[in-house]
Amino acid sequence: MVRHVAAGHRVRWALVPPSLVRSPAHPLAQRVRCLVHEIAKFGVVGTVAFVIDIGGFILLRYGLDGHGVLHDMPLTARTISIVLATTVAYFGNRHWTWRHGERRARRVEYTLFFLLNLAGLAVNLAVLGATIYLLDLRGPFATTVANLVGIGMGTLLRFWSYRRFVFRVTSRAPAPREDLARASTPV
Repeated sequence: MVRHVAAGHRVRWALVPPSLVRSPAHPLAQRVRCLVHEIAKFGVVGTVAFVIDIGGFILLRYGLDGHGVLHDMPLTARTISIVLATTVAYFGNRHWTWRHGERRARRVEYTLFFLLNLAGLAVNLAVLGATIYLLDLRGPFATTVANLVGIGMGTLLRFWSYRRFVFRVTSRAPAPREDLARASTPV
């Protein structure tokens, strides 16, 4: 974090100095800016998927009256909620977060996306299963906390793997376009 005092003596904090961020030719600034945008979009898509995931699990497990359709089958309820949330996340990430990433056949992307989500599902189920069956904590609070821990671990895995294997974002920042570079130079 870099401390920057702007005109008017307001203190702003930034990941990189503002002079570098404004420079269209600085590759580090471009990479940071692109990554921040990806993380923000991934976060929005993830928030929508999170609501579907947790809301779906709670409705399936506890329903509106404390005893849902899958009350005695918490791992099945969790699996269904994850699959629904994953489907929403795939379309959100493909068509918004990484819409400019490398494209493959949709079937290949979708399959790879879901295979990588199986790893996230395994993490989620392991945390939830350990909470319920090893620690014998079965209430709504304990299972929600277990779900949150599993989701947090799965989120880190998913961001990295989607970016690296599914939507194939290159590690280099895009080269600045010549027309933009010419427009920003003083005449």
